[in-house]
Amino acid sequence: MQKFPHQPQDDQGPVFNEPWEAQAFALVIALHEQELFSWQEWAGVLNEQIALAQAGGDPDLGNTYYQHWLVALETISQQKNLSNEEELLRRKSQWTVAYLNTPHGKPIELSAGENS
Repeated sequence: MQKFPHQPQDDQGPVFNEPWEAQAFALVIALHEQELFSWQEWAGVLNEQIALAQAGGDPDLGNTYYQHWLVALETISQQKNLSNEEELLRRKSQWTVAYLNTPHGKPIELSAGENS
């Protein structure tokens, strides 16, 4: 039985291991489609993040690919002034609190006051 039945698959199984991977992927596509960065710019930032991870000991087995994707998304968001480090840290903190306070099996959501 598939872990997330509605996620895309290829011949080898699910394309994304977790829902957040699909969300990170979709964010990059949406920002690119809004012409906030070129695909060449994106590929350069992603390649740089993968190289940094490999230099830091990542064995590059494929299981950390979307972690690099997420770091690259944060990096290009800061480079293009779409976000800044303070905002990213605040959002991560909000999500951590929401995660820790969400009962198992329930979707994690930020309250309206936490979205600003």
